[in-house]
Amino acid sequence: MAKILLIEDEPAIRRVLVKILTEENSKYTVEEAEDGLQGTEKIKNEDYDLVLCDIKMPKMDGVEVLEAIKKIKPEIPVVMISGHGDLETAVNTMKMGAFDYIAKPPDLNRLLNTVRNALDRKELVAENTRLKKKVSKNFQMIGESKEIGHIQELIEKVAPTDARVLITGPNGSGKELVAHWLHQKSERSSGPMIEVNCAAIPSELIESELFGHVKGAFTSANKDRAGKFEMASGGTIFLDEVGDMSLPAQAKVLRALQESKISRVGSSKDIKVDVRVIAATNKDLKNEIEDKRFREDLYHRLAVILIEVPPLNNRKEDIPLLVDYFSKKIAEEHGSNDKKFNDDALKLLKEYDWRGNIRELRNVVERLMILGGKEITEEDVKVFAGKL
Repeated sequence: MAKILLIEDEPAIRRVLVKILTEENSKYTVEEAEDGLQGTEKIKNEDYDLVLCDIKMPKMDGVEVLEAIKKIKPEIPVVMISGHGDLETAVNTMKMGAFDYIAKPPDLNRLLNTVRNALDRKELVAENTRLKKKVSKNFQMIGESKEIGHIQELIEKVAPTDARVLITGPNGSGKELVAHWLHQKSERSSGPMIEVNCAAIPSELIESELFGHVKGAFTSANKDRAGKFEMASGGTIFLDEVGDMSLPAQAKVLRALQESKISRVGSSKDIKVDVRVIAATNKDLKNEIEDKRFREDLYHRLAVILIEVPPLNNRKEDIPLLVDYFSKKIAEEHGSNDKKFNDDALKLLKEYDWRGNIRELRNVVERLMILGGKEITEEDVKVFAGKL
């Protein structure tokens, strides 16, 4: 159940807001504070999922409360409540980190949509924080080859900047891993990293997925929905397989990069977004440009920094390290004992043509871990790897 703190000095407004929130959604509990000082004390001593805060209040105004929250518990989304004369201040508070604002008197649909979106964003950020604890383990960059060393050097130089990065390379080579390391080593690492597989989303839905939509924008749009760009604000959006994006969606992404703003499908309202864009593709985008399937202006916006991830066949000296890493990780996942690969088994694995790259190698290691003996031998590789 979401716990909301309402900081508002007008009792009548508090009654209206509490009634709207609790009657329309039984999953919300609302606590009240009649001024900013009381509100900040509650925030220090209790955990809340969302704060609704008036701007003009005695003792401590909403701007001061927002500043205090960002110092005490910056993860809590704050929605400002503005009177007619406070709209400019409300907009400025969004630059300070407020999630959004609602005007007095509160519109029921606007209030509920804003609260829902803010809670969704908090849940997303919380999940992202939880997953970060696993990132180092799940996205380690394994290898000592010259190619991997070059990529690691590039990441160290590029990650702390906000430069856009285009990652190229064949399927299964580790492009997603590079994207995660760029985010984790960036100044945005405390923000969300939102991944979008452009190839997996139908072309008619990609714009809604990226930019969101408003209720009634199309047949199944029964409520307002934030898109991935909004969700990634303050962090990173990773556009995987960007070469498969439709041309209309490319035009909207280009506008988002040029103007740092988007508009939801079915709406003319601009929404400011602050995102770093990392893109990846297994296609030759220059060929796609020549064939009129990819916009050249978008390519130049995305490819400020190019990182090419080599196929596994170009870094076979890394195979023993990768096998050791995968075997330990798979044993941990299966709750079984790790198995050693002897030198002959590793030699045979190094001789194979890895068309499926690192993804294929991991699958082969897992198969050998399950079907092979206590020590993985050359014979195990010949019998169980399926292709050697």
